[in-house]
Amino acid sequence: MGSINQIALGCGIATVRLPMAKPSWAVVRAELPKAPDLYAERSVSRSGSSSSHRRDLVFVVNPSGANGRTGKEWKKLLPYLRSRLGADCNICESLTSGPSHAIDITREAIREGADAVIVVGGDGTLHEVVNGFFWAGKPVTNYDREATHSTALGLIPLGTGSDFARSFGWKNNPYEAIERMAKGQRSRIDVGVISGETDEPHYFINVADIHLSAKAGYHASKYKRFGNLCYVIGALKGFIGHRNQDLKIKVNEGEWEVYPQVTALCIGNAKYFGGGMKITPNADPQNGKFEVVILQDFKWYDFVLKLHKLYNGTHLSVENVSSRSVHSIEVEEISGSGSIYVQSDGEHLGFLPRKFCILPSAVEMIC
Repeated sequence: MGSINQIALGCGIATVRLPMAKPSWAVVRAELPKAPDLYAERSVSRSGSSSSHRRDLVFVVNPSGANGRTGKEWKKLLPYLRSRLGADCNICESLTSGPSHAIDITREAIREGADAVIVVGGDGTLHEVVNGFFWAGKPVTNYDREATHSTALGLIPLGTGSDFARSFGWKNNPYEAIERMAKGQRSRIDVGVISGETDEPHYFINVADIHLSAKAGYHASKYKRFGNLCYVIGALKGFIGHRNQDLKIKVNEGEWEVYPQVTALCIGNAKYFGGGMKITPNADPQNGKFEVVILQDFKWYDFVLKLHKLYNGTHLSVENVSSRSVHSIEVEEISGSGSIYVQSDGEHLGFLPRKFCILPSAVEMIC
């Protein structure tokens, strides 16, 4: 991958163009026994073939997701996918082989002009693909300057939690998702960007969170083999040694405010996290704002007694829970311990301090 200059992030976005590289996707055509080279497919298109309007759909599959269930489901789904979409689309399959691979696949697909990059998996793979839409603080774009369309984001939810899909009312039903791909209806959605101790920004599409919930998420990620039970295990381990902390918060570039005894702080671009907990119930990934929910002075028994409210989204009326709508928020700890966990979309990012900004309408999504 070619080098480009690093540019300071701020909270804005601009355009970056990357050097062309030969795509590595496997192209699955229903009418062909073997996958042809994608470049050969495009050369036919330029010659005036009837395939000139075929769309390249790049399916990013995490075969080990959900304890291997994602890979098995994908194999069963592929014949239907070919029959439903193969007449109009080039079905480009790319299996991830490890952490961050989906990021590289996505950047390559975008600069090669794919019509859509479609996640087959859960929130972890979705998180990586969203980060692949950006490079050095800027959106990645088609290398072809004459291109008239942008690459869209798609989702076939097959993961452990699939929390982002819940905000749209989508179930873990791959056939319903394929119908969305067939219709191809697009809407622009917001993306969150996180900056902190390093120069490299990080992006999220669902929920970022701080302190207890982030610590619990860190532990839960080690027990994904147990399915949704991993969230319970993560919460139990998160409570071990937990202490509420005083935090400093700056909203929308305003003045610093002190929030005492914070248990968890959640920054929602969408509504759900932790396997179905409706933590930021008023968040909307299309309104250009975060919903920030802060839990203060919670004890372990508060979670037991109020867990049902956290899951159904009625906890905003609970004592010591506050909510506000923001465009940006900076969070620092007062004690200086360097031990306050931060995560986004279930991925551990390190520790405070961090700044979170909204990027309105940053990505087109097939809805």
